Amino acid sequence: MESYSIDYEAVLASAGRVETEDLITYLNDELPWQWRDAYERMTVRQIEVCRVLSESFVYLFDDYSTLEARGIVPQDPSQESRLVAAYGRSNPRPRKRDDSRLRGWVGRTEAIFGREWDKGHYIGHSIGGAVDGIEANVFVQRRDLNRGWSVQGKRFRLMEDHCCRHPSSFCFSRPIYDDGMSRPAAIEFGLLNLDNTIWAERFDNRS
Repeated sequence: MESYSIDYEAVLASAGRVETEDLITYLNDELPWQWRDAYERMTVRQIEVCRVLSESFVYLFDDYSTLEARGIVPQDPSQESRLVAAYGRSNPRPRKRDDSRLRGWVGRTEAIFGREWDKGHYIGHSIGGAVDGIEANVFVQRRDLNRGWSVQGKRFRLMEDHCCRHPSSFCFSRPIYDDGMSRPAAIEFGLLNLDNTIWAERFDNRS
């Protein structure tokens, strides 16, 4: 998986010494291309990456099912449409939860995936992520990671808490895949610190 890593320090260096808002503008322009290129390296199939805007976040999504529907690629049950990356600015505010939509996504979690798995969000409810209209934000996530039970889970929650405590923080989530399915082997979550450094960590999502 290391060949799919992004050198975030190099990205920051290429931006030069700029103010925070200018830096965020630069990251919004530059990082999606970096993530797309890394995704293409990890994916042996043809890809169809589209951009979906939902509130304060952008979701880059590989719409493989459309390629199948158009007959551009053959039907293949071992290949699924899936997220490439999600990025934007945290927006922690009271909002109507969309748990009913989440519950309806693929059915009962434990019955389908087992007790060690949850339906997680790449961009959490707490920082402005949603399900309604953007199912690309949902994935099968290790329960101990999603609920903050494990060491990695506590670290993951710490990063989300930072985005809650600092509204409008630039943050991102990037799945790392080791096959053609939509369940990632790992999730990279990152954010722009107050000192304009990037804090990015990778979290294991395998059983």
